[in-house]
Amino acid sequence: TNSNRHTYTLYIYYIHTEMSIILIKALQLILCLSLLVILHELGHFGFSKLFHVKVTRFYLFYNPYFHLFSTRDRWFTRLFPYFKDNETEYGIGWVPLGGYVQIAGMVDESMDTEQLKQPAQPWEFRSQKVWKRFFMMAGGVLMNLLTAWFIYSAVMLTWGRDYIPMQSIKQGFQYNEYAQGLGFRDGDIPIAADGKDIPEYSGAIYRTISNAETVTVLREGKEVEVRMPADGLNMLEMLRMVPAFMAPISAAVVDSVAPGSAAQKAGIQAGARILAVNGEQINTWNDFDYKVTLRRQDVLSSEGCSHADSMRMRKMMVVWSSDQGATQDTASLMLNEEYLMGVTRQLPEFDTEHQEYDLLSCIPAGLKRGWKQLSGYINDLQYMASADGVKSVGSFITIGSIFPSAWDWQQFWLTTAFISIILAVMNLLPIPALDGGHIFLLMIEAITGRKPSEKVMQWMEMIGLGILAILMLIAFSNDVRNFILPLLGF
Repeated sequence: TNSNRHTYTLYIYYIHTEMSIILIKALQLILCLSLLVILHELGHFGFSKLFHVKVTRFYLFYNPYFHLFSTRDRWFTRLFPYFKDNETEYGIGWVPLGGYVQIAGMVDESMDTEQLKQPAQPWEFRSQKVWKRFFMMAGGVLMNLLTAWFIYSAVMLTWGRDYIPMQSIKQGFQYNEYAQGLGFRDGDIPIAADGKDIPEYSGAIYRTISNAETVTVLREGKEVEVRMPADGLNMLEMLRMVPAFMAPISAAVVDSVAPGSAAQKAGIQAGARILAVNGEQINTWNDFDYKVTLRRQDVLSSEGCSHADSMRMRKMMVVWSSDQGATQDTASLMLNEEYLMGVTRQLPEFDTEHQEYDLLSCIPAGLKRGWKQLSGYINDLQYMASADGVKSVGSFITIGSIFPSAWDWQQFWLTTAFISIILAVMNLLPIPALDGGHIFLLMIEAITGRKPSEKVMQWMEMIGLGILAILMLIAFSNDVRNFILPLLGF
């Protein structure tokens, strides 16, 4: 029938769109990581060359057993004879998990112990003073931080900065039951935390509130202080709350409808306004989330709940209007396993402000933004040790998911700068095999005056590689659970 053909066409379009989004995100991820890995390794390489230390290899990606490209390849040395006798081999590996520089006389992931059996040479890493070895190890992290600073400054110079002033959210925020228990009220606008102004609305508002002792809100034109719990708030728990801890008051208007979804089958179209769920009035999307969450919690808390009971609870009577309330439609919708009906939500339009920067002002502005991102990310590391924090760790799929769905150079560079900060912080962790592990041992050597034996260094490197392998396995398993299995319908 025409209806079936139309639905089939929508499915094909949906699949094509999803594949296009995955390809765009993958290309951005590859370009971003390739650039950052090269610059990170260039930091190690640069300081090594500065101190006249020999670097035998400079590789993008890892090359166990074979490589995709090398300056030692016969065809390349014929075209460029200079590289035939160059002390450094430049290449591209086939395992896209980073990159490396192999510094002569250093215990690293290559575990090349043959050179360490020979007498130390003046051009080797192990022959250098502690402070020189420190800079050679810290060079990668330093380069990542400088890269983020440079990108933020360049983005501000090129595009300026758009932001939402907090007080432009004139209708204020809607708060869930937990937030209202702390003292927040619907319509409140947070304007300060511990006496420091909150000038703009962004995702950082959760971090700001979770770390604050008191939050000042604007309530019906008056400033009111809301005192936070003495032990603070858990930001991860705040982010996971449904309905949201706080959200700009937004009418329950549909922006788009997914093909084949319950909403599409019921006839709900873009622009429709949800009026009621199971006979209860709905004004905002937070209201909708609250009603659905109650239904879902009933299922989860019911002992011996059968599949039939679960399916029955997923059925919801929804009332909506497609013409500003002149007429109303009603349908029984079967929500999916996540209790969603298959729509994207129309967000309210806020008055944004734009700020331009010149060549001089963009440099301190970029530094300020980089520092804000760095301090915020370091603050968030406190959650990594928790069970929820471990579940939130992701590998390349998670990293790729934060890139925009359509190619946008401004967003690409901002995301790249943030990932550069993440790489800097992660590499500074005192885990053997990471830069931070080497730096930690160098600091011990500087304090005690005793250098760890090469045997100890080799064992530390192997332990570090084992820890990294476990972390990568956890991260990838989280990606499988969060992205791959839902994509396959599990």
